[in-house]
Amino acid sequence: MSVMIKVDNLKKIYGSGFEALKGVSIEIKKGEIIALLGPNGAGKTTLISTICGITVPSSGSVLVGGYDIAKDYRHTREMIGLVPQEIALEPFEAVISTVRFSRGLFGKPRNDAYIEKILRQLSLWDKKDAKIRELSGGMKRRVLIAKALSHEPQVLFLDEPTAGVDVELRKDMWDVVSDLKASGVTIILTTHYIEEAEEIADRIGVINHGEILLVQEKETLMQQLGQKQLRIDLSEPVHSVPDALAQYGLDLAPDGASLLYTYDATGERTGITTLLADLQSAGLVMTDIQTQQSSLEDIFVGLVKEKQ
Repeated sequence: MSVMIKVDNLKKIYGSGFEALKGVSIEIKKGEIIALLGPNGAGKTTLISTICGITVPSSGSVLVGGYDIAKDYRHTREMIGLVPQEIALEPFEAVISTVRFSRGLFGKPRNDAYIEKILRQLSLWDKKDAKIRELSGGMKRRVLIAKALSHEPQVLFLDEPTAGVDVELRKDMWDVVSDLKASGVTIILTTHYIEEAEEIADRIGVINHGEILLVQEKETLMQQLGQKQLRIDLSEPVHSVPDALAQYGLDLAPDGASLLYTYDATGERTGITTLLADLQSAGLVMTDIQTQQSSLEDIFVGLVKEKQ
């Protein structure tokens, strides 16, 4: 699979001295969906704005489809569709006129059939003649997505596209995203809804403080999600894990009243049966056991905490 976006040692330092991007490097493949996760202020929007040519980088380079965003700005911008966080639309314009105008801005010939297809996919066709100011917040978000798709981009950026919108819009949008991926469009998504990243992304990236902490295939991350933790509550607190149980790599809770055992839930043997037998042999009495499986959110939170 060829590389659609290549970011190399990208930095952005504002006049105040704030370093929003600290040497970010990442390659995004043609036709993949990559989700960028990160807390507020992590650099997600700055990275997207820079790739789209909206923000000027301090140093580093970005290639889109093999073209430099600085030297070939017009060409690269034509390849990109952007759905921003902020809703900025002309309130007195009709929906269909707004979307047609966006297509015209990129020099594309009029194509009413294509515009109708987009509006129908986003459940906007029955609102095509409505003024923007008459729409709900969720409907306005749909118009932003339609505008971003109007010129048939090869790359689509979705910057927190479902923040604060209804479940129906999310479903409509992910259906559109699936169709776009099938047609070869590269999609970069930022989201606070980690379950969305889990659901549709091919790869997951984690960014914090202007640095990429992780970029991995979703399947690789899911293997980590196979890790489960068994919490064993004891009838009497202990000061340390008995030597007889050292082979299990147990962690002792801060209060000494519980032992934590991490194991691979996907493996043939978990080791739990022998652990419980050895626990009894070591003279420890348990009062309760609980299992907990790590989630993508746990991994994300752990990575962010490590870098703080």
